Amino acid sequence: MTIIPAIISGGAGSRLWPLSREMHPKPFIELPDGSTLIGRTYSRAARLGGVRSAITVTNRELLFLTSDAYAEAAAPEVANTFLLEPFGRDTAAAVALATVHAAAENGPDAKLLILPSDHLIGDEAAFAAAVAKAEQIATGGRIVTFGIVPEGPETGYGYIEAEDGNVLRFVEKPDLERAKEYVASGRFLWNSGMFLFAAGTMLQAMEAHCPDVLAGATTAYEAARRSESDRRTAFEVDPEAFAATPAISFDYAVMEKAENVACVPVECGWSDIGSWAALADVYPADEQGNRSAGETVFQDVEGCFVQAQDRLVGLVGVSDLLVIDTADALLVAHKDKAQDVKHLFSCLKAQGHEAAKLHRTAHRPWGTYTVLEEGDRFKIKRIEVKPGARLSLQAHHHRSEHWVVVSGTAKVVNGEREILLSTNESTYIPCGHKHRLENPGILPLVLIEVQSGEYLGEDDIVRFDDVYGRA
Repeated sequence: MTIIPAIISGGAGSRLWPLSREMHPKPFIELPDGSTLIGRTYSRAARLGGVRSAITVTNRELLFLTSDAYAEAAAPEVANTFLLEPFGRDTAAAVALATVHAAAENGPDAKLLILPSDHLIGDEAAFAAAVAKAEQIATGGRIVTFGIVPEGPETGYGYIEAEDGNVLRFVEKPDLERAKEYVASGRFLWNSGMFLFAAGTMLQAMEAHCPDVLAGATTAYEAARRSESDRRTAFEVDPEAFAATPAISFDYAVMEKAENVACVPVECGWSDIGSWAALADVYPADEQGNRSAGETVFQDVEGCFVQAQDRLVGLVGVSDLLVIDTADALLVAHKDKAQDVKHLFSCLKAQGHEAAKLHRTAHRPWGTYTVLEEGDRFKIKRIEVKPGARLSLQAHHHRSEHWVVVSGTAKVVNGEREILLSTNESTYIPCGHKHRLENPGILPLVLIEVQSGEYLGEDDIVRFDDVYGRA
């Protein structure tokens, strides 16, 4: 039976704020070569021998962003199934969804390779060899975890104590002294969060150790709404059943309780990019140990990392700082406090701050929009629509809109009229009018939208028809 990769993509990547947001999380952060973590994960999985199908468990709002990342990864021979969660219920529910689907479609002997979407692996040959070894072990009815041979005493990872290929216990993230003891003993490996097992083996384990998780995921999957497009099948799992599914990690629910657990040690240049300090290591360093992305200038600076998006960032006379500059938020932190960025993100989320959820540039199935400026009763956006794409037929209760085409051709429904607009042409959409924007051309459509009204929130929208199933 061919291995089926199951990519688990969830969480907000709070330690990588402000580049990572709830609706544009860590897996979609652009790396130095222009790729993304989730794109690399998908490519790596697709290159394993004989892979013809893959499962991705993710939030329904991230379907099209994920599809775009997979298209750039260029693996057309792989048929993709997306299991779309209405909200996160932690990793046990995600693994249960993937397992139930694999068993239903391919039978209990189907081998699932669970892969987090946000890992980097430098040595793909070593990874592939470890997967092949794990597949043989899993054929004997065991759940296999991959333990990373530690490069040093790391406090940001969980550990696995193993002996002769058998897991003795899982250990939570230790303090520095205990981490040193673990590494010195030679018995401990980093917990990678990657697993391989037969679907039937996992169904039995979940029935024994977390039956409520399995029952909830099964009900949510069986009641899912299914849709299909070219080499892509999507299941929108039932929100009510999924809400009743316990939120618990896969390690707690299954791995720490099961007895038939094996471990395959692997040295493959692995990193889970768990903080800005870890992401900085992806970039080359200068003679003073500084690393940067974007336009930067340093004077008497050592050991710093700067991410500059839209403007020049200069540092003078500082050391060991993380400086992350985005269009709407700036982070400055000491490298030793990289793990604590998550607390800053939690505060913003508790306040309901928009910077915890969205970037100024937001991705949509049809393209992107960027908020250029906003104030009392007005908002100005730059909208880019992909060739052949179109927005929903919609209306707003509290705002009117003025569209000016910058480049490309726009096909516009405005009330009862349908019109074509070219560069420098415009149309006004009164409050309450049904309207739709479409790009009928082969080049991107770019326009400026000026909103005016008493309320300009993104939730002031009524959809009457939508090709992306959002109506």
